[in-house]
Amino acid sequence: MTGDERPNAAEGVAGAPAGANATRMDELAQGLSNWGRWGSDDELGTLNHLTPDRRVAARAEIIDGIAVSLAMSFDRYGPQPWGDRRVNPTLSMLQTGTDIKLGVQEGCVDGWGYADDMVTMALQAATHWDSLAHAFHRYRMYNGYPCEDVSAAGARRNSITVAKERVAGRAVLLDVARHEGVDWLEPGYAIGSDTLSAVGEREGVSVGRGDIVLVRTGALAKARREGTWKSYAYSDEAGLSLDALPWLQAREVAAVAIDNWACEVLPNEGPVMLPVHVVAIVYMGLLVGENFDLEALAEHCAGDGRYAGMLVAAPIPFAGAVGAPVNPMMLR
Repeated sequence: MTGDERPNAAEGVAGAPAGANATRMDELAQGLSNWGRWGSDDELGTLNHLTPDRRVAARAEIIDGIAVSLAMSFDRYGPQPWGDRRVNPTLSMLQTGTDIKLGVQEGCVDGWGYADDMVTMALQAATHWDSLAHAFHRYRMYNGYPCEDVSAAGARRNSITVAKERVAGRAVLLDVARHEGVDWLEPGYAIGSDTLSAVGEREGVSVGRGDIVLVRTGALAKARREGTWKSYAYSDEAGLSLDALPWLQAREVAAVAIDNWACEVLPNEGPVMLPVHVVAIVYMGLLVGENFDLEALAEHCAGDGRYAGMLVAAPIPFAGAVGAPVNPMMLR
């Protein structure tokens, strides 16, 4: 296939050899594909589940009006390793109060002046959403669009900007680490459907259409306790398994966010580097969030036994971006 000639959902995995013995990843990609489900021009994917009525219903989860930020610190010290191409957020001052005091700021009269600053960062270095243009498989991205729709000019389709008015709705915290009775899950712990169901049952919370699922592994707590990011990025980690994806699809979840570096369990389950990214982002069109700080929220939820709230988490709409930072706010 060339150009905009695209397979639809019924055709399953783009480019899969006819009659081939499909891998587990390919089977899930075929069975969970949402290509064409919301039309051939769709770029929202599972955010289509988060409809205005679901957003209105989410207001019922706000009981005491407490707001909890789920953003990690945006600074130069982590979580990406030093020298990585994903540059950590680095603040640079353009004008300062020192400039005023020294009289070097133009137009400064009688101590008047202003401060100004800028940030250099990779858009997916800290707390962020992955757009549906973030991952490819067999040269395609979500809804069958060709991978070359993402060029040096940015993403022509599936960019993060389509989500700028969508990510606000009911959210549920599934605290897997607390469920297991540990501060954090050990690297390689695969979170599957049975685990997600068991955690929800223990917490007395249900997950349904349009919900945003927050999954806590304790990875950020571990990094802070150790005082280093050394084993956080590009390392083995607890995370979502391929087996979790049918559970999310069946409940028509709008998005999933997690407190680790890559969302999925590492070492990965193959046959490619990040198979959960392939099935979830490329085929399901699932909005995925990473590096969400769920520690304070987990304490609130354990304290009052309420694990649901309203999440407001719109990405910064950088035109053509394949991901964007966010300061998610959980309203309880």
